Amino acid sequence: MIPDIRYRLLIIFTVCATANASAQWVSGRDNGNAYAITSPGTKAIIYVDTADFLVVKKSASFLRDDIERITGRRPALINVLPAAAKNIIIIGSLERSPVVQQLILRKKINADMIKSKWEGYQVETVNHPFNGIENALIITGSDRRGTSYGVFELSKQAGVSPWYWWADVPVKTKTSLYVKKSLFIADTPKVKYRGIFLNDEAPALSGWSKEKFGGFNHLFYEKVFELMLRLKANYLWPAMWGNAFYDDDSLNKITADNFGIVMGTSHHEPLMRAHDEWRRYGSGKWNYDSNEVRLQRFWKNGIERVQGTETIVSIGMRGDGDEPMTHGTAIALLERIVKDQRKIIEDVSHKPAAQTPQLWALYKEVQDYFDKGMRVPDDVTLLLCDDNWGNIRKLPKLSDAKREGGYGIYYHFDYVGDPRNYKWINTNNIARVWEQMHLAYEYGVNKIWIVNVGDLKPMEFPVSFFLDYAWNPGLWNEDNLDNYYTQWAAQQFGSTYAKPIGEIIQKYSQYVARRKPELLSPGTYKLFDETTPILNDYSQLAQDAEKINRLLPYRYKDAFFQLVLHPIKAFANLNELYITVALNRYYAAQRLATANTYADKAKKLYINDSLITHQYHLMGNGKWNHMMDQTHIGYTYWQQPPVNKMPEIIYVSKDSIKKAAITTGTAVVNGEHLVPRNKTGNIFYEFNGYVSIAAAHFTNSHNTADSHWMVIKGIGKDGSGITTFPVTASAQMPGITAPYTDYDFFVYDSGAITINSYFSPTLNFHNDEGLQFAISIDTEAPQIININHDDKNTKMWEQWVADNIIIKSSQHTITKPGKHILKYWMVSPAVVLQKLVIDFGSPKPGYLGPPETKKVTNYQ
Repeated sequence: MIPDIRYRLLIIFTVCATANASAQWVSGRDNGNAYAITSPGTKAIIYVDTADFLVVKKSASFLRDDIERITGRRPALINVLPAAAKNIIIIGSLERSPVVQQLILRKKINADMIKSKWEGYQVETVNHPFNGIENALIITGSDRRGTSYGVFELSKQAGVSPWYWWADVPVKTKTSLYVKKSLFIADTPKVKYRGIFLNDEAPALSGWSKEKFGGFNHLFYEKVFELMLRLKANYLWPAMWGNAFYDDDSLNKITADNFGIVMGTSHHEPLMRAHDEWRRYGSGKWNYDSNEVRLQRFWKNGIERVQGTETIVSIGMRGDGDEPMTHGTAIALLERIVKDQRKIIEDVSHKPAAQTPQLWALYKEVQDYFDKGMRVPDDVTLLLCDDNWGNIRKLPKLSDAKREGGYGIYYHFDYVGDPRNYKWINTNNIARVWEQMHLAYEYGVNKIWIVNVGDLKPMEFPVSFFLDYAWNPGLWNEDNLDNYYTQWAAQQFGSTYAKPIGEIIQKYSQYVARRKPELLSPGTYKLFDETTPILNDYSQLAQDAEKINRLLPYRYKDAFFQLVLHPIKAFANLNELYITVALNRYYAAQRLATANTYADKAKKLYINDSLITHQYHLMGNGKWNHMMDQTHIGYTYWQQPPVNKMPEIIYVSKDSIKKAAITTGTAVVNGEHLVPRNKTGNIFYEFNGYVSIAAAHFTNSHNTADSHWMVIKGIGKDGSGITTFPVTASAQMPGITAPYTDYDFFVYDSGAITINSYFSPTLNFHNDEGLQFAISIDTEAPQIININHDDKNTKMWEQWVADNIIIKSSQHTITKPGKHILKYWMVSPAVVLQKLVIDFGSPKPGYLGPPETKKVTNYQ
């Protein structure tokens, strides 16, 4: 084929292929038109130039190890092209690989699609790249990390999970590896810096790393950096409490640079100095007014030691130990601190400060300074933050002027602080993570995404999602998010049971996000009405997981326990413990002997918690010992208890036992006789003084040209939620042309009612009048209601995040019994409705709200 025509066709093909860069393109079988990476008759050869970046050469070495793990045959790793070869893998960066440059000059490859792109890579098969070489699989990167990502994408496609070491996921063995001869894949990230923050790392990660590596040294970080590259991450905030990345091990810095990892320090550690270093070397108070000279000297040393490496420098200042600055700190002082810090950067780097990447984190009270007018130079990235509970606090408006430094997000999967720590196990519902990060991306936040992952384990699943989504936010949406669970399960455990495993992970993610384990108590859930279905939910989930565990090959057992079975067993046991204690107290108050049965059972459940932990620590001959050391039972305020503590139980003495019938409560909803006949679809009816409606079960949805309703599956505490897309749409006034959903319902009473609307706890991210909705019944005028009216009320915010819900009430009147229509109107975008409850003054609902009073059937 004439080269120019080939390139034109290649580019056309690439436009299609790029959109599916994550689709499967490595196989264990030859379809008759495939390139053999390795086969019984072909031994793979991997070429990488000695002139290339160290991380490129490291990645080639990892690929050699991966192919050996998969096929049992170790490829040759060479630095000089052979005179003759049937098949070869050529790895090289555009910047440093002479062979890649030769291939471009010889018009064997065209790298225009990734040239000058950040972290781009392309993978393609080429016939006769050089004389004597029949076929080549060529992995080309626009830069050092792009090349590495291309290599690790091949490893992942071939069957090596990024979590092969960190979660003991078995490599999927094959006798041969093939790719299509027509293969051409090109890919680049949509978010520039994608990172994790190892934080709140004691006692679990710190105890484990000390036992296995001697602490947070370069041996530990080698494992972290390899994982990051396999997950296509590039940015790290290292472990910090009592630790100092640059000071603890001089090889830490070198190791990060060798792996191509961009280093930073947390939101409150300016100019690359760890917080603990001030304790070690600082003199005087952490106060710029009184100790400016010493602080400047301290910061200058931090910038000096990172010269020649990739960093993002945190600027600004918080109080000592991640506390607010002195009350009444002036904006002028903080702006002077930033100005002086940038002068230090310029003096040390000998170039304009704008040429050193910097961020200013608008964390907690720092956002207040920004809202009151504090500004930093335009080249500095504004790192916006969530509220530590997964709800984004601030986003730019579409009308805001573009910033050279752009915007980032600091997000949390783990937290230490009010209203309670949550750092034991994964409690993150990725439906909510997706919804909030989609919101951020649509409002132009694409420079930095970094997430607090605590001990890293056991956050494997949400970490994977966060980084995958950061790479390409366009790949996952409200329609296909379910597929992510299945794909991730297939990547870890193979395709045979991927769908049921994905469903188990999805249900767990939703159940566990109802309330963090550290916030649970015997009084959390309404006895019987809620505790019975919750116990049933977890019992069924555990049965499903145990069934899969029995079916999986033995080699998957440890990985399945870590990633799926352990969190389900641990949290199911904890829920049952608190519910059992609640039953003990309930029957003890009635002086019934049953109380003693539940007291004994509670003790067994408490012991079982430690046995589940022990099972985790014994895996792999103790490979993960200490990883579940985090205390999680017996909280009395925000900070963790020093040890787990059994909840108080009550024994009823034989002398005081009362003989009486046991009350079990009423948890059954059976209102079929209430449902009108000859109706099709979602029918909601009054039961026990209320009508309860899941938001996703609307009778009709009414869209407009600018906004349409969509269901986000599993985002609610006990179901799905609805919102309008796009999230950047303009606010609407309720009326004939505005988007709304309606719900037909039937009542047998009339008079004054309250409608309680249940929302995901989205915050007022534009710092304006707040997010609003409107609601009406029948022909009444819609009431416009603000869900963020109490954003600044700390006590109210603590209730929202603890309960993982915002409930807004409105007053209405039902004029007569019979059929009525409730209309829910969009006013603001980005509002996620979970449930509607029409209340005639029924008993106080439980934690989840009353169960849905719906009958979906076709009556004749």
